[in-house]
Amino acid sequence: MKSVIVGTDFSKGSYVALEIAVDIANQLKTGIRLLWVKKEKKLLTGDQMEMTAHLAEEKLVQLCEQHRPNLKHGDITFDILSGKVANCIAEEARKEDSPMIVIGTNGASGFEKYWMGSTAVRIVQEAPCPTLTIREGFNFHKKLDNIVVPIRINANSRQKVAPAAQMARIFGSHVYILGLIETAQDAMTLRTYLKQVEDFFIKEGIPCSKCGRRYENYSKTVLDYAASIDADLVVINTEQDRLLARLFLGTNAQQIVHHSQIPVLCIHPEDIGDIAR
Repeated sequence: MKSVIVGTDFSKGSYVALEIAVDIANQLKTGIRLLWVKKEKKLLTGDQMEMTAHLAEEKLVQLCEQHRPNLKHGDITFDILSGKVANCIAEEARKEDSPMIVIGTNGASGFEKYWMGSTAVRIVQEAPCPTLTIREGFNFHKKLDNIVVPIRINANSRQKVAPAAQMARIFGSHVYILGLIETAQDAMTLRTYLKQVEDFFIKEGIPCSKCGRRYENYSKTVLDYAASIDADLVVINTEQDRLLARLFLGTNAQQIVHHSQIPVLCIHPEDIGDIAR
């Protein structure tokens, strides 16, 4: 059975990610595969590394026992892997044919309020499916009521709409369609795009609103708007197909993943519809 992949480092952020993953798995009628990646640390002896892995296994067993009763359609299992975190998580998601990866941040950096960390970006780059990143400070007790879907005039922008609709169905959310243009000459085309997107959500029975904004800094405009409506999720494209994304995520996507205080669902252009499979 396909499983939602959840990476954990036993931080508060990863626990929040697991809570949200349970809701997603229940709606997708699947299970959860919980992963901890053992990284080689030069300052630790072999015995110390073995003890660390043993403690990690105990915690993973506890997490599975805690959340198993809340899963409605599948089981929660775990595995301990060795290697680079992003590579390991992406490879397991590929093996599982996973509909989504869910990860939280560890909050270890003093810059955590402003900088999510390179591991999250690398996981998004390597991921074979949509990836949901969740910052440690996010209050998962607050429902994901408001979803922001930024739309620009480019070939891939609207490909995030179907996955955003699936997330809205899962959490009963209101979708805010944010149209973004750089010049006034694009206004007519943008209105057409927004109308098409709005019609899609209405047809799907998802409540939605739309508005337009001029922008100079894309990521700042998106995140400022998300903050202004007390959004709970931003859905973005990586701006690159998966092959290029492994080398370069895209400046706008990378800045949003780094700086967003709320969860971000990252979609590779070819991932359209993956979480609705």
